[in-house]
Order: sequence, then structure tokens, then C-alpha cells
Amino acid sequence: MYRRPGHARVVFALTLMLAGSAALAQDSGRGSSGKLLLTGGVSQVEGAAGGGLTPWAVIGGYGTRDQFGANAFYTRVDTGDYAMDSQGVLLGLFDRVEVSLSRQKFDTRQIGAALGLGRGFTFTQDTLGLKLRLFGDAVLEQDSWVPQVAVGVQRKRNDQPAVLAFVGAQSHRGSDFYVSATKLYLAQSLLLNGTVRFTKANQFGILGFGGDRRNGYRPQFEGSAAWLLNRHLAIGAEYRMKPDNLGIAREDDAWDAFVAWAPNKHLSLTLAYVDLGNIVIADNQRGWYASLQAGF
Repeated sequence: MYRRPGHARVVFALTLMLAGSAALAQDSGRGSSGKLLLTGGVSQVEGAAGGGLTPWAVIGGYGTRDQFGANAFYTRVDTGDYAMDSQGVLLGLFDRVEVSLSRQKFDTRQIGAALGLGRGFTFTQDTLGLKLRLFGDAVLEQDSWVPQVAVGVQRKRNDQPAVLAFVGAQSHRGSDFYVSATKLYLAQSLLLNGTVRFTKANQFGILGFGGDRRNGYRPQFEGSAAWLLNRHLAIGAEYRMKPDNLGIAREDDAWDAFVAWAPNKHLSLTLAYVDLGNIVIADNQRGWYASLQAGF
């Protein structure tokens, strides 16, 4: 039986991961942050490098092919009826492999009381991510139409199996598999990304995996576009399809419009307006998203 690790244990693992990557980079002399500003993306809500909603094919951090890179992040999403906090760390190795570890905490506020769960009832989900760049270079290969392509997996575990079973979810744990393609057009200051995710997750996994309506993997499209206003500032939008597996309530797709600011390679701030659609008995879940990222 899976036992959710204590919060202190996860935070300790996150700290060790980031500190260890920094020490490795300094000892090897490879932590010089060779990528262009903002080209490593920001922290996606489940921990991968990309936009706020969807992963990109880029490897997180600013390490190039002979360097390490790492990020730590904290994200807050607030729609009024619900709130979610996500925090985690990411390690990028040689611009080839990315490993991430994150925790999402979803607060049901008054909706929890209306559902009989209690005011402020929370779902907590831990996500372990792995991404591998297959081919292409989103930035350097400007003379080629071929995008950078990566594959990834996000393994998720939720701490409320009994509640999830009651609402119709088939499991409290599951894995998302995705393929992403990313291309930066430097002359136009435009970044485009497309991701296909194979998933059974309900509301990103917060409401479990699979359901009484459907329990198979289904491909879902995710897209991002970002315009670099200057080397420190970018604006853009994202769209993420979601499966509709539970009979208790429909699940809508999500989208956002964002602005990302990076004063340097060690800090970035992302603000967004986000629309998550219906979540259980609450329609029109719209609100604000803020994410702070630190790293090298």
C-alpha cells in the first residue's frame, strides 16, 4: 500500500536535490548558465519546464550541453471558490535530461463543506517528472524548421483514495505521458509549443485517475505561444485540453494569458489570468495565477 510521504520528508528531498545540483555545478565548473534569458521556460504547475499549464520540449535551468541547471519554484492559483499551491524543484542535466519533484495542495474552501467533506478540505498530490530531449534545438537551429522534441512522464500520487473512489475515480495514482515540440523564432521573437499528453487524470490528478464514464488513456492537446517583448519580458497564452472521465461533473479545458518577467537568470516571476472551467459543482473557475522561480 502506498503511504504518502510526510511534508517534511518531501521538502527535505527537494532541498537536497537543488543543493546537490548547485554543488555539482560549482565543483565541475559547469554552472555558468549558458542559455539565453527566458529560453528555459518557467515552472509548469506540475513541475516541468515550460509554461504555467503545459510542459515544453526545453530542458529546465540555464545549463547548456556540458552544464547543469536547476530551479526551485512556488506557484499559487486562486479562483475564489478554490485555491491551489504548488512547489517543487527541477534538475536539468546537459540540456538532455530533466528531473522534477513537486507537490500540489488543493484547498476546497467552502465547496468542501457543501460536498460534506468539511470546510477547507484539501487534496495533496506529489508528482515526480522525467523529461528526455530527443532531437532538435529550439534556439540554436534557426536555419532549420525542425523543432526541439522531447518526451516526458509525470508520475502522480494523491493522498485521498477513499474520497476519490467515492466520486468515481478508478485510482488515486497514475502517470501522464507526453510528447512536446518547441520552436523559438528569434527573428520574430516568437516561441511556439505543442504538446500531446496521454492521460487519465481528472483535474490534473487532483480528483484521481480514470472514472465511471471512462478509464482509458486519451490523447489531449496542449499549446503555448509566447512573444518576447524584450530579453526580460514575455507575454503569451496557453490552452490545455482535459479528459472528462467522471459522471459526477463535467470537466472543461483550461486556458491562460500570462506575462513572465526575468530580471536575470536566477529569478523569474509569472503572472496569469487562468480559466479552469467547471470543477465539480462550481462553474466558471477563473482567477489569478502567480509563480516565482529561482535557480541557475
